[in-house]
Amino acid sequence: MTEQRSRRWKPILIAFGAALVVAALGGAATDIGPWYQALEKPSWQPPDWLFGPAWTLIYALTALAALEAWIRAPRGWPRTRIIGFFAFNACLNLLWSQLFFRLQRPDWALFEVGLLWASIVLLMLVVRPYSTRAVWLLVPYLAWVSFAAFLNYTVVRLNAPFGG
Repeated sequence: MTEQRSRRWKPILIAFGAALVVAALGGAATDIGPWYQALEKPSWQPPDWLFGPAWTLIYALTALAALEAWIRAPRGWPRTRIIGFFAFNACLNLLWSQLFFRLQRPDWALFEVGLLWASIVLLMLVVRPYSTRAVWLLVPYLAWVSFAAFLNYTVVRLNAPFGG
Protein backbone atom coordinates (compact mmCIF):
# COMPACT_ATOMS: atom_id res chain seq x y z
CA MET A 1 0.00 0.00 0.00
CA THR A 2 1.40 3.37 -0.95
CA GLU A 3 1.80 5.99 1.73
CA GLN A 4 -0.93 8.19 0.22
CA ARG A 5 -3.36 5.28 0.08
CA SER A 6 -2.41 4.33 3.64
CA ARG A 7 -3.14 7.88 4.83
CA ARG A 8 -6.53 7.75 3.14
CA TRP A 9 -7.55 4.42 4.71
CA LYS A 10 -6.15 5.00 8.18
CA PRO A 11 -8.94 7.34 9.42
CA ILE A 12 -11.59 5.05 7.91
CA LEU A 13 -10.16 2.01 9.67
CA ILE A 14 -9.81 3.89 12.95
CA ALA A 15 -13.37 5.28 12.86
CA PHE A 16 -14.99 1.97 12.03
CA GLY A 17 -12.63 0.03 14.29
CA ALA A 18 -13.58 2.29 17.19
CA ALA A 19 -17.28 1.82 16.37
CA LEU A 20 -16.81 -1.96 16.36
CA VAL A 21 -15.03 -1.86 19.73
CA VAL A 22 -17.80 0.26 21.29
CA ALA A 23 -20.45 -2.02 19.78
CA ALA A 24 -18.70 -5.15 21.06
CA LEU A 25 -18.21 -3.74 24.57
CA GLY A 26 -21.79 -2.47 24.70
CA GLY A 27 -23.07 -5.82 23.47
CA ALA A 28 -21.01 -7.66 26.05
CA ALA A 29 -22.48 -5.51 28.82
CA THR A 30 -26.05 -6.07 27.62
CA ASP A 31 -27.49 -9.02 29.49
CA ILE A 32 -31.12 -9.70 28.65
CA GLY A 33 -31.24 -12.65 31.03
CA PRO A 34 -33.67 -13.35 33.89
CA TRP A 35 -33.33 -9.98 35.65
CA TYR A 36 -34.09 -8.04 32.48
CA GLN A 37 -36.86 -10.42 31.40
CA ALA A 38 -38.55 -10.01 34.80
CA LEU A 39 -38.77 -6.22 34.42
CA GLU A 40 -42.16 -4.84 33.57
CA LYS A 41 -41.86 -3.05 30.22
CA PRO A 42 -44.28 -0.88 28.27
CA SER A 43 -46.34 -2.45 25.50
CA TRP A 44 -44.75 -0.08 22.98
CA GLN A 45 -41.20 -1.28 23.62
CA PRO A 46 -39.69 -2.65 20.39
CA PRO A 47 -38.87 -6.36 20.32
CA ASP A 48 -35.46 -7.26 21.78
CA TRP A 49 -34.14 -8.41 18.38
CA LEU A 50 -34.53 -4.86 16.98
CA PHE A 51 -32.01 -3.27 19.33
CA GLY A 52 -28.97 -4.98 17.74
CA PRO A 53 -29.70 -3.83 14.16
CA ALA A 54 -30.70 -0.35 15.39
CA TRP A 55 -27.45 0.10 17.30
CA THR A 56 -25.42 -1.33 14.41
CA LEU A 57 -26.87 1.31 12.09
CA ILE A 58 -26.34 4.05 14.67
CA TYR A 59 -22.71 3.05 15.24
CA ALA A 60 -22.08 2.99 11.47
CA LEU A 61 -23.64 6.44 11.02
CA THR A 62 -21.70 7.77 14.01
CA ALA A 63 -18.45 6.44 12.57
CA LEU A 64 -19.29 8.14 9.26
CA ALA A 65 -20.04 11.39 11.11
CA ALA A 66 -16.72 11.22 12.96
CA LEU A 67 -14.87 10.47 9.74
CA GLU A 68 -16.62 13.25 7.83
CA ALA A 69 -15.94 15.84 10.53
CA TRP A 70 -12.35 14.73 11.04
CA ILE A 71 -11.55 14.90 7.30
CA ARG A 72 -13.11 18.36 6.94
CA ALA A 73 -11.60 19.85 10.09
CA PRO A 74 -8.20 21.50 9.93
CA ARG A 75 -5.27 19.53 11.30
CA GLY A 76 -4.27 20.01 14.91
CA TRP A 77 -6.55 21.09 17.73
CA PRO A 78 -9.86 20.96 15.77
CA ARG A 79 -9.29 17.30 14.86
CA THR A 80 -8.07 16.42 18.33
CA ARG A 81 -11.14 18.08 19.81
CA ILE A 82 -13.47 16.14 17.51
CA ILE A 83 -11.86 12.82 18.43
CA GLY A 84 -11.99 13.73 22.12
CA PHE A 85 -15.71 14.49 22.01
CA PHE A 86 -16.47 11.27 20.11
CA ALA A 87 -14.40 9.29 22.63
CA PHE A 88 -16.19 10.97 25.55
CA ASN A 89 -19.54 10.12 23.96
CA ALA A 90 -18.46 6.49 23.45
CA CYS A 91 -17.58 6.25 27.15
CA LEU A 92 -21.00 7.59 28.14
CA ASN A 93 -22.63 5.17 25.71
CA LEU A 94 -20.85 2.24 27.35
CA LEU A 95 -21.51 3.51 30.85
CA TRP A 96 -25.27 3.41 30.25
CA SER A 97 -25.13 -0.32 29.44
CA GLN A 98 -23.03 -0.98 32.53
CA LEU A 99 -25.43 0.90 34.79
CA PHE A 100 -28.62 -0.55 33.35
CA PHE A 101 -27.65 -4.17 32.71
CA ARG A 102 -24.56 -5.02 34.78
CA LEU A 103 -25.37 -3.03 37.91
CA GLN A 104 -29.12 -3.51 37.32
CA ARG A 105 -29.73 0.14 38.10
CA PRO A 106 -32.12 1.59 35.51
CA ASP A 107 -32.61 4.53 37.89
CA TRP A 108 -28.91 5.46 37.68
CA ALA A 109 -28.96 4.76 33.93
CA LEU A 110 -31.86 7.22 33.61
CA PHE A 111 -29.73 9.99 35.06
CA GLU A 112 -26.79 8.97 32.89
CA VAL A 113 -28.85 8.85 29.66
CA GLY A 114 -29.40 12.58 30.10
CA LEU A 115 -25.64 13.05 29.99
CA LEU A 116 -25.42 10.76 26.95
CA TRP A 117 -28.13 12.76 25.18
CA ALA A 118 -26.35 16.05 25.99
CA SER A 119 -23.08 14.62 24.68
CA ILE A 120 -24.73 13.86 21.33
CA VAL A 121 -26.03 17.43 21.10
CA LEU A 122 -22.53 18.62 22.00
CA LEU A 123 -21.07 16.41 19.25
CA MET A 124 -23.46 17.98 16.78
CA LEU A 125 -22.35 21.46 17.85
CA VAL A 126 -18.66 20.54 17.68
CA VAL A 127 -18.82 19.04 14.17
CA ARG A 128 -21.22 21.63 12.71
CA PRO A 129 -18.55 24.19 11.75
CA TYR A 130 -16.82 21.54 9.65
CA SER A 131 -19.64 19.42 8.24
CA THR A 132 -23.41 19.75 8.26
CA ARG A 133 -23.48 16.24 6.80
CA ALA A 134 -21.84 14.96 9.99
CA VAL A 135 -24.57 16.69 12.00
CA TRP A 136 -27.28 14.97 9.94
CA LEU A 137 -25.54 11.62 10.34
CA LEU A 138 -25.88 12.05 14.12
CA VAL A 139 -29.62 12.81 14.03
CA PRO A 140 -30.67 9.11 14.16
CA TYR A 141 -28.40 8.61 17.19
CA LEU A 142 -30.02 11.55 18.98
CA ALA A 143 -33.49 10.31 18.04
CA TRP A 144 -32.77 6.76 19.23
CA VAL A 145 -31.26 7.92 22.52
CA SER A 146 -34.27 10.23 23.02
CA PHE A 147 -36.55 7.23 22.54
CA ALA A 148 -34.31 5.06 24.76
CA ALA A 149 -34.39 7.72 27.49
CA PHE A 150 -38.18 7.69 27.51
CA LEU A 151 -38.15 3.89 27.52
CA ASN A 152 -35.64 3.95 30.41
CA TYR A 153 -37.88 6.40 32.28
CA THR A 154 -40.89 4.16 31.75
CA VAL A 155 -39.02 1.07 32.97
CA VAL A 156 -37.99 2.96 36.10
CA ARG A 157 -41.54 4.17 36.69
CA LEU A 158 -42.96 0.65 36.24
CA ASN A 159 -40.34 -1.17 38.36
CA ALA A 160 -38.88 1.16 41.01
CA PRO A 161 -37.35 1.01 43.51
CA PHE A 162 -34.02 -0.51 42.55
CA GLY A 163 -30.97 -1.51 44.54
CA GLY A 164 -32.81 -2.71 47.62
